Amino acid sequence: MKPTIRLILFVLISLILMNCNQNQKKYIEPINPNATEKARNLYYFLQDIQGKYTLSGMHNFCGKGAEYTYQLEELTKLIPIVWGSDFSFCVEGDNSMNYQHCGPANLPPIDQKRWGIQRDTTKDLNPVKLEFLNISLADARESTISEAKRMYAQGHIITMMWHGCYPTEGDCCDGSSIWAMENRPTPEEWDELVTEGTELNNKWKEGADKIAGYLKEFQDADIPVLWRPYHEMNGVWFWWCNQQGEQGFKRLWIMMYDYFTNHHKLNNLIWVWNTNAPRDIPGDEAWPYELFYPGTEYVDVLAADVYRNDYKQSHHDQLVELGGGKPIALGEVGNLPSLDVLEQQPQWTWFMPWGWILFTFSQPDEIKKIMSAEQVLTLNEIERDKNGKYSVKN
Repeated sequence: MKPTIRLILFVLISLILMNCNQNQKKYIEPINPNATEKARNLYYFLQDIQGKYTLSGMHNFCGKGAEYTYQLEELTKLIPIVWGSDFSFCVEGDNSMNYQHCGPANLPPIDQKRWGIQRDTTKDLNPVKLEFLNISLADARESTISEAKRMYAQGHIITMMWHGCYPTEGDCCDGSSIWAMENRPTPEEWDELVTEGTELNNKWKEGADKIAGYLKEFQDADIPVLWRPYHEMNGVWFWWCNQQGEQGFKRLWIMMYDYFTNHHKLNNLIWVWNTNAPRDIPGDEAWPYELFYPGTEYVDVLAADVYRNDYKQSHHDQLVELGGGKPIALGEVGNLPSLDVLEQQPQWTWFMPWGWILFTFSQPDEIKKIMSAEQVLTLNEIERDKNGKYSVKN
């Protein structure tokens, strides 16, 4: 072959290879360097759709199966992709009905409105005293894991959370142990909680060990989980809330990440740091995101919970900026984002309505409109291969 022809071929091959490399997407890797292949592929998929599509989702309470997912399907004839649930707690005391919105595993579903029937929201959402279910928390959790496995086999993406009692109280407590408001830990108690080897830290580990055991069941089944513990930490209601700065919530988050990743070897988790949308409502404040952010090296996805239909542009934009390119999501919502919101805030990678609240405060036609929108993906519009690689169907 003549030198001139060899040179031309070399240039052509180089240009082809260069073009291929330019077209190959550069992904942000999961924070856990030992993340499983399926967890990694799920994380890549979130990056693939960011700015283009938003995954539909639905939260279901611990031990209650896929009740609200099915209600959403019944209304819209479309199936949400993200199936969410909670490891939860069992509520005790005479005021249990005050905490039904947290979904305690030993309470039945509230008498929520079915789609198409508008509730009188001026009245108590649950005027009838709730009865305790004859089910153990362990049974409810195992039932939830079985349901999640079934949902995953059908193509769903799984996200889990944990409404956990204060560490000294174990799995069962008065709801005010969780929804603590001003009875949150003192600075001294907080320091004890996040200091290795203290009595309170060891109590925290006892609870965390149980949850890690359940998450390991997912890992043994090769199921990746969008894991969003200690949500809404920038609010003022849960016991883990409003611990600001370097010595605050950041230490609890890093402690859990280290314990679950390095001690329990949980490599199937995508870590979702889930805030509340900031708001300045006296007694119901949610402070700026950055006061509670543990750092990009400890967060895979940044999420916000939006209730009261409060879809301010800043809730989206500030999270995008803080994440520096990492995926963002709507971890919980009351009302679905409108088409205008999705147009102006395109980076949300999924939304997940909080069970019955969606059907209580949204009109059926509104729900149908969003679920059928071009930029909102439902289950029939995605596919997953044997390696856990997701793609949007053509």
